[in-house]
Amino acid sequence: MLATVLTLFAAVATGMLQPVPAHAAGPVPHYLMTAFTNSSESNMYVYDSFNATNYNLVRANAYTPPSGLIRDPSVIRHTDGYYYLVYTTNWTGNTIGFARSADSVSWTFLRNVAVGLNGSTGSTWAPEWFKDSDGSVHVIFSASTTGTAGQFRPYRITATNTALSAWTAPVALGIPANYIDSFVVKVGGTYHNFLKNETTKYIEHATATSLNGPWQFPGTGNWAGWGSGLEGPALTRLADGRWRLYFDNYTGGRYYYADSSNLSSFGAKVELAGLSGVARHFTVLREDVGDTTAVPTGNRSLRSANFPDRYVRHRSGLAYIDPLSATSPLADRQSATFTVAAGLANSGCYSFQSVHTPGYYLRHYNMALTLQRDDGSAIFKGDATFCGRAGLAGGGAISFESYNLPGRYLRHYNYAMRLDLRESTSVYASDASFTMTSPLA
Repeated sequence: MLATVLTLFAAVATGMLQPVPAHAAGPVPHYLMTAFTNSSESNMYVYDSFNATNYNLVRANAYTPPSGLIRDPSVIRHTDGYYYLVYTTNWTGNTIGFARSADSVSWTFLRNVAVGLNGSTGSTWAPEWFKDSDGSVHVIFSASTTGTAGQFRPYRITATNTALSAWTAPVALGIPANYIDSFVVKVGGTYHNFLKNETTKYIEHATATSLNGPWQFPGTGNWAGWGSGLEGPALTRLADGRWRLYFDNYTGGRYYYADSSNLSSFGAKVELAGLSGVARHFTVLREDVGDTTAVPTGNRSLRSANFPDRYVRHRSGLAYIDPLSATSPLADRQSATFTVAAGLANSGCYSFQSVHTPGYYLRHYNMALTLQRDDGSAIFKGDATFCGRAGLAGGGAISFESYNLPGRYLRHYNYAMRLDLRESTSVYASDASFTMTSPLA
């Protein structure tokens, strides 16, 4: 009998027992939203969603600038892996503000950039990121030379370095006077600009074949049937290929969205449940996470691809890869055994609950992989959810991408488990690849 048990453990340790794979649900979308609120123009809130409809508050008061306001925050993910904000710094003045974050919830002020047209007597509002198909990065904003009651026009500045710290002089977009809140996307060879007519208070639709125009207006007045008193249009692409346009009904204190398959005709406006009357003028960044790789569920252990005698285990609240075998103490083998199930934040991904300490999950915290009790919060659920991808090192292994920080993968470094931005090196690929085995305990 003892020989049989030892043979069984040896099979587990070498990965000979092949677990039944779960269904492969990915890739899954993750929608990151940044907003100011009715309660504060100087604190930014961060939300996320799995479907662009139901948003969870990840962090209130996630960012407060050193001075001024943070109205109309717009967010992108840059090529360096950081999230960047641009925002309105005040009702009057000639600056826009910039901030940066590695994790989308802890932000660092970078700088205010003077881009306005008439110093402190003008107004510079609603900056929005726009990345063109050629890779160039722009900020499109609205400016008036005579303050809040002036005739606003859209302008753009273009980054002249990859650090997004140097910019061109403002260039007029070619839109007529008294339009604000331009939000631009490009589909094929056509630029689509959704913006607010400050005279009529309708959101209108303009198109052009060049970012500098000339612009045509296929949608003017009440073209979509949404009524007036609207501002802050912002688009995101849904997982099924349709577009969702969000807008702020500031006169009614409500928030809405409408969907379109072609950006020319939209459905009726739908009130944004949970956030209507709370959030103000936000943008939504969609990032897809994971792929169609099937991840085995149930009680499993994770073996390092490049150190096959080492398994992911928790000790003293942190995760490491340690040498383990069938003869290791039971407590050590239990600490390397996890119940793999549908992700706490998205059922298309996965979470890892400790078998040794039920109710505790692997989650990233300050980029380290830790074991913590599920506190029920949205940020915990996001931090404890990982999406499967074909192993970066190949060979049938699996890699795990963070659900709420796309582009960052679980990997070991000096045998400690971390969440790091993907690197195009063989060492990183090997460190971020794992084999799912039957449970060690």
